[in-house]
Parts: sequence; C-alpha cells; structure tokens
Amino acid sequence: MSSPKFADFAHYKQERAALINHDRSLRRDNPESKVSPSEAKADAIIRQLRLSENNSVWATEHEGVPHPFPGMEFLTGRNIILKTKLFEILAKMPKGALLHAHLDATVNAEFVLKLALEQPALHVRTAEPISAVTLSGLLPEFRALPKELFTNSEITLTDPSYIPGTWVSVKKARDTFDSALGGPDGFDKWVIGAMTINPSEGQSITYQTHNTVNKIWEKFTSTFTVSTGIIRFVPIWEKYIYEFFRSSVEDGVSYVEVRINFHPKYMFGEDGQENVPHRVWLQIFDATLNRFKADLKQQGRADEFIGARIIYSTLRYISVEDLDSTCEDCITLKQEFPHLIAGFDLVGPENVLKPLIYYAESLLRFRERQKELGIDIPFILHAGETLGDGTEADVNLYDAILLGTLRIGHGFSLVKHPKLMEMCRERNILIEVCPISYEILRLTSSMLMHPLPILMNNGLPVALCSDDPAMFGNMGLSFDFYQVNDPLHSPILLTYFLQVLVASEVTGLIALRELARDSLLHSTLEDTEKQRAIAAWEKRWEDFVESIVS
Repeated sequence: MSSPKFADFAHYKQERAALINHDRSLRRDNPESKVSPSEAKADAIIRQLRLSENNSVWATEHEGVPHPFPGMEFLTGRNIILKTKLFEILAKMPKGALLHAHLDATVNAEFVLKLALEQPALHVRTAEPISAVTLSGLLPEFRALPKELFTNSEITLTDPSYIPGTWVSVKKARDTFDSALGGPDGFDKWVIGAMTINPSEGQSITYQTHNTVNKIWEKFTSTFTVSTGIIRFVPIWEKYIYEFFRSSVEDGVSYVEVRINFHPKYMFGEDGQENVPHRVWLQIFDATLNRFKADLKQQGRADEFIGARIIYSTLRYISVEDLDSTCEDCITLKQEFPHLIAGFDLVGPENVLKPLIYYAESLLRFRERQKELGIDIPFILHAGETLGDGTEADVNLYDAILLGTLRIGHGFSLVKHPKLMEMCRERNILIEVCPISYEILRLTSSMLMHPLPILMNNGLPVALCSDDPAMFGNMGLSFDFYQVNDPLHSPILLTYFLQVLVASEVTGLIALRELARDSLLHSTLEDTEKQRAIAAWEKRWEDFVESIVS
C-alpha cells in the first residue's frame, strides 16, 4: 500500500470516527456522559452476562415454548425471563419514577380477589348461566350492595336454577362453585382470567384470535370492566392504594405519578351506596400515602419513597360540555389538594375514540381558567398510541405539543415525524414509553421493531413505564427494564427491556441510569423535592452498581 493511499485511509478513518461520535452525541447516554470506574466495570459485567445467557438460557429448550427466541412474545416468554440472572439483577435496580400507569391496573389480580373475598358487601353476578361451555366467555360483574339487599337464598352462581343477573356474595360464589368447573380454584382461575391478559391466553387470545390493535383492546377493556367493581369500593380502595405503593417500592420505584380515571362521579361506600365523591377519593389517597410513608420511616427506609401524585384523567368519549365540567372538578380538587394533583389527561383507545382536536377549545378554556385562578395543572397527554400515519390518533401528537403538554403518554408514532421529534428534543418533552404494553396491544410484534432506540438515539428524554401491569403480569418496572437480545448472537429479545440493554451494541448500563434519572427530572415534583429525590436515587444507584461489581 503506497503512502498517499494510507494517508487517505487514515483521513477516512478520522472522518468516520468523527461522524460516529457526532451521531452518538445526540443520545441521552452520549460518550460525554460521566461514567465512574465502578459503572464501567458493572457495565462490562452486564454486557458479558447478556451474551452468556443468550447461550445458556435462550438457546436451550423450555417446556411449553417450542422455539424460544430473542424477540418472542412477553406472555409466552415471561417464565423464561424469570430464570435469568440478568432479570434478578435488574429487579434490584433503583428505577426512579413511574410516570405512566393507570391506578386501576397496578395491583396483582390475585391480591385484588383476596381483598374482594374479605368483604361481605361485595357480590357477583353473570348475564348468563354458567356452564363448562359458557364459562370462558362469561364476565363476572362485581358490586358492593347495601345490607338490606344481601342475598340469603340458597341459590349459588353455578346452580342450574341460577337466574341471570342475581347477585351472590363473592365468598359464597367461590365456596359453592361447581366442582365440575374446578370448585373454588376454578372460581379463582375464572375471575383472575377475566381481570388479566394472562400467559395461558398468550397464544390463543393475544397473538391469534385477538391479533389486531382493535381486537385486543376489546379484551383489554373488559378487564377493567371486571376489576373496577371491586376496586372502586372504599374499604378496598384504601388497601389497594397501599399495596400499589408497597409493590412499587419493593421493585425499586421511588416516586409515582399515577393516572386515576375520575369519569364516574362517585365510588361505592361502606354502606353499599354509590355516594362517595371525588374529594373523598383523594382524602383516602392522601391518608394512605402518609400512612405508607410513616411505615417506611419506622422501618428506617424513608429515602426509598419520595411520594406520589395524581394525573387527573377522564375518558375520550365524553362530550365537550362534560369535559368543561370535568375540568372545573379538576380545578376544585387542585385547590383543595395542591400537593396531589399533578396534571390532566384524556385516556382511552385513540384509534376509536375522539381525537384531541375535538376537545381543543375546551382544553384551551381550561388553561385560561387556571391563569385566572393562579394555579397550574399541566397537560400530560396521551398521544400517538397508534400504528397510523396521518390518522386522527397520529395527529393527536400535533395537538398535544401545541397544547403545551409537559410529557407525551406513549408517542408510539412520534418517530414518523422528524419535526415533532425535533420539537420534543428542543422543548424537553419527555416520552412515557410502555414497552410490554405495546407488544401485547399489538403495536409491535417484537422489541426489535420497537421505536424506543430511535427516540433515544435522537436525544429525546424517555422514561420507561408499565402502563397497566396488573393486566399483563409485569408488576413494577423490572420486566420493562429487561430485555434479552443481542442481534449479533441469535436475536433474543423479550420483555423489552430495553431495546436498550439488549437490542443495541451501543447501549448498556449507562442508558438505564439516564432513563431512571430522566424519570425523576421530568416529574412534576417541586425543584427542592426533585433534587432530594435525585440525591436519594443517586445514592441507591451507587450501591446498586457496587453490588454488581462485588
């Protein structure tokens, strides 16, 4: 090789390195990110472990999973994930804030059923008689009844003479469930199956018969229909909230901003009457939060949980007039509970419900009312949870940004819009990404096709979120922070941890650090609280890194 050509090649390599470095400098975990010696060692260990488990775990046979592979469906591969050392490590990771989750879908379904069985006021009924033929397609309906309506009849839920629509106490329904249908265990399986999209349904429901976005949303929506009748009952509401806080902290979450649907005006009280207004919902939430924090403090764990706030949410099918009154209700609650109300959102399947433009005038009026009253309830809007390009659901992204959304819930179709990505980066609008949710709800068939790396590589702030973990069986954030996929060594992907940790040769532990920190940075905490939360998280992060190294 002659000297001139060698010189040209050397120049080429310099340009190549400069281009790669410039491109990677846009990432949140760019080469300029400070990395401690311990973080560098831990990152190397994680990368080596990922490679090792591709061969030791994913390349072996697993009962019930004919062909395990790196981008397989979460519901099918969940049990394999639980066998990995990588998941064990990530379960201990301090994950920062959970910024996108719907409260009615955050507590394990088995725990919810246990709470229901403790309440004599809770009853259940079905729209048709139960038999081996009808059971799998029937949804139980739960409701708290006043004492005068308690049923003392000998008729049970599975009795041949059961009249559809007749209420039976939950405990009696379980105790007397027909042995031919599995007895009490059969009752549990039926109810829990109705409240979840569970692994046993993984192939037949999620990935075959319900194989489109709209079809799986039908199943998904039905799970809320079942669980709401149990959860929206004051004696359970309090215990449910406490369990949500407890399980979040146990999974390494130190702060939550949870969406609560305030569309129903009332909750059922202890007397079995639907008469408990929104302000009482928040009183219970506040009291439970304070009790939980006091319990942690007594255990010497006060720094593990900063607190919780609420994103007031309503459904995208209400009228504009109803939205106006809903916004006034939100303002009233903000005035009474300024420390709890963090933002406002409209929720529901974007592909079939009303777009943001339908509500834009009302939302602008809402914003002006806040200015008049000197309060601040930022929009934290769902937008772009769709496969569409130019559809109403996709165009919601434009409206969300123009309305001044603080963060974007989902933003799945955002990567189709370079200008909008640029605006999000410039305005520091964080994207709340819910990896497992997107795969189960059929927005993507695998993590390799997920747009998360595109968002991160373009420098947009991102927080990993769980969305509706109770329905999917991915409680907490550990599953969403796990992914097993190395595209150069037999793609194995799975729970979306991250396309970050496993679907990228560039990304590693530092990306996880930035995701966790960004979740706290983009929370609605006041500056002093935010700094305290980040400082506490940093200390726990250092301990976590040292535990990997040692």
